Amino acid sequence: MNLLVLAAGYATRLYPLTRDRPKALLSVGGRPMTDWLLERLEPIGFDVKYLVTNARFADQFRDWAEGKDVNVLDDGTTSDDDRLGAIGDIGFVVEREGIDDDLVVVAGDNLFSEPLGGFGRVARERDAPLLAIHDVGDLELVRGRYNSIEVDAHGRITYFEEKPEEPRSTLSGIALYCYPRNTLPLIGEYLDAGNNPDQPGRLVEWLYPRVDVYTWQVPGQWYDIGDREQLEEADRVFSQS
Repeated sequence: MNLLVLAAGYATRLYPLTRDRPKALLSVGGRPMTDWLLERLEPIGFDVKYLVTNARFADQFRDWAEGKDVNVLDDGTTSDDDRLGAIGDIGFVVEREGIDDDLVVVAGDNLFSEPLGGFGRVARERDAPLLAIHDVGDLELVRGRYNSIEVDAHGRITYFEEKPEEPRSTLSGIALYCYPRNTLPLIGEYLDAGNNPDQPGRLVEWLYPRVDVYTWQVPGQWYDIGDREQLEEADRVFSQS
């Protein structure tokens, strides 16, 4: 099982903090955000770890990765105008590295309060695409911001809508996925068809009518670092860890 951390965005909503520094390397609780993320994921157990970033921040990530078992990949983009998008970056890494193994994909701006070993166990048992979910508890929070999900008694997705105007559920997918090796060609199929290469939930929205996609509820708290307020809240919480 391999790991791919998505960190190729430009985080313009956090300017000026991220003008010259990638969001995933901003300090939270006295450590780079990505350190916390990898620590929570470590119990899953990975053969190879990748982090994909852009040309602007590749050197900073390479410096950060010294002494760590993380392969930093540069997607060659330099701005929001030419970025590949989250799904585009998944396809880029799978093709470039010739990945033929189960692949866990996570956005580098996610933070979790608890270890995520259970995600890996369920992914291996299911041998099917797996999506981490969290109940945000308020339909208004979902509206136009997250995605809305319904599942059956087995945790299989029966409804998924990205950024709905009228959400049907407060269950929302997090940018933490497992794609078994036999589903990796579907990522290329999705991109070749000209679908939206950004917003990684769009891939799940396209995928679940075609193959069974299961869910796993994240324990504890989840933080989606999208703006300064969320960054400051996470810094306060993780400073107490």
